[in-house]
Amino acid sequence: MTERPRLAVVGAGPAGVAGALAAAARGVRVILVDAGEQAGGQFYRQPAPALGARRPRLPDHRWRTWERLRDGLDRHRSAGRLIHLTDHHVWCVQRESGEPGTAEGAPAGRGSTAGGFTVHALRGPAQEEGVTVRADAVLLATGGYEQVLPFAGWTLPGVVTAGGAQAMLKGGLVLPGGTAVVAGTGPLLLPVATGLAAAGARVAALVESASPGALLRRAPALAAQPGKLAEGAGYAARLLRHGVRTLTGYTVVAAHGTDRLEAVTVAALDRDGRLRPGGARRIPCDTLAVGHGMLPHTDLAETLGCTLSGTAVRVDAEQRTDVPGVWAAGEATGIGGAALALAEGHIAGRSAAARLHGTAPDPRRWAAAARARTRLREFATALDAVYAPPAGWPDRVPDDVVVCRCEEVTAGQMRAATGSLGAGDLRTVKLLTRAGMGWCQGRVCAPAVAGLTGCPLDPGRRPFARPVPIGVLADLPEADRTDLPEAD
Repeated sequence: MTERPRLAVVGAGPAGVAGALAAAARGVRVILVDAGEQAGGQFYRQPAPALGARRPRLPDHRWRTWERLRDGLDRHRSAGRLIHLTDHHVWCVQRESGEPGTAEGAPAGRGSTAGGFTVHALRGPAQEEGVTVRADAVLLATGGYEQVLPFAGWTLPGVVTAGGAQAMLKGGLVLPGGTAVVAGTGPLLLPVATGLAAAGARVAALVESASPGALLRRAPALAAQPGKLAEGAGYAARLLRHGVRTLTGYTVVAAHGTDRLEAVTVAALDRDGRLRPGGARRIPCDTLAVGHGMLPHTDLAETLGCTLSGTAVRVDAEQRTDVPGVWAAGEATGIGGAALALAEGHIAGRSAAARLHGTAPDPRRWAAAARARTRLREFATALDAVYAPPAGWPDRVPDDVVVCRCEEVTAGQMRAATGSLGAGDLRTVKLLTRAGMGWCQGRVCAPAVAGLTGCPLDPGRRPFARPVPIGVLADLPEADRTDLPEAD
């Protein structure tokens, strides 16, 4: 009896779950590997089981979608078609030796297998135990991470990311503070502000740097998704009911406090994104939830050698990367939200299943998902144009502001690296200042360093996606150790 092909899916958010279900339903053995204790990712994040919560506060359509996904996982897991490895933190995906097309009956070329893959992970909260998973192909559904641009006082206790505040509320059922300001730019600010208000926080203001005019200029593209517009209107109505003041065309310029946050100063922006004279106001608060959009999480894809388009993984119409045997879906291929991630994950799962069985997939089988993907990508492109970070923000960051918090590198030191020291790229800035050499390896500060120095935000290929104990590396088989990728 021929063993079923194995697909490793990294990430159990909307894209990963959709891909896993599509592949498992078509005869592929799926290993779903995720750092979370439960499937769902950030969008469908559930309270910890120990809290005993019966149901989170989610709009009905989201809850029904999540129930279908969750029930599908349970069915395939019970039938032995799917293994879900929770609390497994993937630090590297290793491509094994072999020629494309070595899997039985698999056609050679883009998207076919290439001798198989080894997924390396750290198990448990301490992340000290190494685990390896072997697979014939890989679907990367690694999601995205928040972009936060620095300002005076942004390192004060009480300043959190918008997504961090949402994760505390969804996963821990706790409020980050009693009086909050939600600020930055992007559609994520709306659910964060409404979620905090509904949970009992006093939201003193929602501060959005995009102006209403920016929305009007993109009205035709945005109107093509009436469901999304209705969702946004629903958030706006809830904010109004909770008495949340909304300041559009404003940005945070400073956070104030001694031991912790006490207030923030926001300022009005003109049409060019510059500060408007006399437009500053101070808002007392003990929490600032701030975010300036998201960036794709591409560490594993870069290590495998997948080509990027800008900051996202480049894929074809089947969600295949240009590395044989590797698919990608969701925010890793471009920030677009949960609905787009579900469509991309479904397409990737069906494509991977067909090719692992040695057949060419029929795109007509996922035509509805492809149409949804096209519409949602166009909508995401329009949103990107509306919610771009305000122009001139680097000029407003004082020299003494710590930008790289891991290594305590200031904005002034970074400017000196490109000024008097002549650095022309992020790698050189890193070598001269240590910015990006700390625990996060530049994941938090790299966009800010690029903006402050004028260097392109080029991806830096890292051999590992997260810190790995030396003992875990020492315990790897000799072949795996010698084949690990090297940094550029």
